[in-house]
Amino acid sequence: MSIGKVLIVDDQIARATALADFLADKGFQVQIVADVSSYAHSLRDDSELDVILCELDLKDFSWVEARHSLRAMDVKVPLIVFCDEAEVDKIMTAMKLGARDFFLRPLEDKSLLVKSIERCVRQRNMRRDLQESRERLEAANIELRGTVKTLEQDQQAGRQVQLRMLPVSPMVLNDYVFSHTVIPSLYLSGDFTDYFTVGTSHVIFFMADVSGHGSSSAFATVLLKNLFARKRSDYMRRNDDAIMNPLVMLHHANKELLDLGLDKFATMVVGLLDMHGNTLRYTIAGHLPLPVLVCDAGARYLEGEGSTVGMMEDVEYEEHLLQLPDTFTLGVFSDGILEILPPDNLIEKEKYFLKKFEQNADSPRQLVADLGLNRLEPAPDDIAALFLTKSG
Repeated sequence: MSIGKVLIVDDQIARATALADFLADKGFQVQIVADVSSYAHSLRDDSELDVILCELDLKDFSWVEARHSLRAMDVKVPLIVFCDEAEVDKIMTAMKLGARDFFLRPLEDKSLLVKSIERCVRQRNMRRDLQESRERLEAANIELRGTVKTLEQDQQAGRQVQLRMLPVSPMVLNDYVFSHTVIPSLYLSGDFTDYFTVGTSHVIFFMADVSGHGSSSAFATVLLKNLFARKRSDYMRRNDDAIMNPLVMLHHANKELLDLGLDKFATMVVGLLDMHGNTLRYTIAGHLPLPVLVCDAGARYLEGEGSTVGMMEDVEYEEHLLQLPDTFTLGVFSDGILEILPPDNLIEKEKYFLKKFEQNADSPRQLVADLGLNRLEPAPDDIAALFLTKSG
């Protein structure tokens, strides 16, 4: 098996043949060219040759004049030059030709020539390996760009589907107004909110903040959306009142996420508004920040605690009943809002957040602008906001 391909350029055939026989015995594959001007094969990176052994003193040929033509040929094959005399101008010519090595005749130690050739072969093989690696990398990059483009298209399509799942904003029911804002950190969001009427006097709403980002988290929000839609349908068709009980709905949500098997959990706020009695029944599952109620008496966080949904089977939740003021604004945010608030620690962030609510009690839209949410896309973390307001 050949350990390298060698081209010998020499117009003295007997001398070239003797050198070729010697190198062939050493395992090299050798080709001889007597007339260099007639050689038309590629000497670029794609050449099969590993090294050129070139006689500097060729009859009727000037390497000085040929340098420009060689430069145009973009020769990449290593060159070893032979010469009968070590004259300065010949050595300079060899250097200008890009010679890797220079040997004087007669060759007293041919093992040095073999080592020089082997060095050139190794360099050529390294260049080939590098070129192959570069080509594989370019092919992988092209494939990766195609995959990324497909994923982006899928994410964009999924984002449009998720946006269409959101409720109408604003939804006006007499003195009550529901509205929302959702800003994803990626195309798809793990934060979701929904609200809808049940019967003539009740409205169910929830906020879910699913762990993680991207498609799997967004899929979990679809699951929760579907759960509440199913239970609403069960209430109207089967007289199943689970949808009217925030505590029961949290237990259903917990089971659904566990059965999903994606290792996803979520913090949630579930509320039931009774418009006739102006009351709110709600329950909280590990959600931060807590819902904020703003009225004439000021701004405060609602009470509530409980385990997140989707982490364990045996969980306990608390249900609260709140008599609402005649006029108020209730706001529920996902924890992504805490990422963009200026203070450094959680306690100060919660104080700052409460103050912003109090300053913009009459206008959720102004609160969104004051917090900078209308200029923040994408966000460092998913951010969802749900507002319920009641005017006098």
